[in-house]
Amino acid sequence: MNKENLSGRTIAGFTLEALVGEGGTSVVYRATHPQHGTVAFKVLREKLRHDRTALARFNREADFGKRVLHPNVIRTIETGQAEGLSYLVIEWAAGELLETYAKAKAPLPRQEVANILQQVGNAVQAAHEAGIIHRDLKPDNAMYDPATGVIKLLDFGIAAATDTAPDERLTRAGYFVGTLMYVAPEALSGALVTPAADQYSLATIGYFLITGTLPYLAKSPREMFTQLLSQPPIPLNKARPGLDFGATTERVLMKALARDPAERYGSVMEFCSAFAQALSAPAEPEALPQGSVISRVRSLFRK
Repeated sequence: MNKENLSGRTIAGFTLEALVGEGGTSVVYRATHPQHGTVAFKVLREKLRHDRTALARFNREADFGKRVLHPNVIRTIETGQAEGLSYLVIEWAAGELLETYAKAKAPLPRQEVANILQQVGNAVQAAHEAGIIHRDLKPDNAMYDPATGVIKLLDFGIAAATDTAPDERLTRAGYFVGTLMYVAPEALSGALVTPAADQYSLATIGYFLITGTLPYLAKSPREMFTQLLSQPPIPLNKARPGLDFGATTERVLMKALARDPAERYGSVMEFCSAFAQALSAPAEPEALPQGSVISRVRSLFRK
């Protein structure tokens, strides 16, 4: 646990009011500033402030945050060093973590899921166009305001530039980064991934939001690792008893969850558009045996 608490201090003009979040490498405070108002003030954990790799990742997150400018991406306001601290100031977003909301509410209504994924997809596409792969898409890295339906993507801490040279990597070859439940299978080798890896993670988020469960149900990290490399995900319509989204929605989502990146959609937005269209389409009628009474009656009304 982090023992240091900077609440009450004023650093670089920002008054830190309360500790509101902790991650593996950094802590986040709600802060106020005379010009910027309420913001999120992020600093490295005390034990990592002299760690070269941690500092490099922190600075890279700040740099990527400045490069990806989009309404669905948390805005980077200021970065710097003060009082021995490397800090990152970002927009204070209304709502709660999508992870928290989804755990309480999922399965979510189809149109809500379509709206969420379309916004996250827009944000990720903006990152891809800026030459950045997020690599850690998950509900815990998005803020969602149910009142407005607006979602904001955050945390480019382990993102990578598509033109990263091998000698500039911050992850050792053979080690993967990301969250195992949402990571693309090709990332498990530790190799540099393509934008298709973000598409896989986004599809996993969609699967979770619409079903309340995940496409793999391993009981341990080792089992999850094995399943990702050797087994197909659970088909969408078999995720939970009583949930049936039709053949088209299942086909779209499972395509984005293909183990082979080449079998996925050509871009994140191509997937999101297909998924939103499938979710918005009328429910597909249940197939009936040819010649049945109901089938004959339906055929009369179609004439």
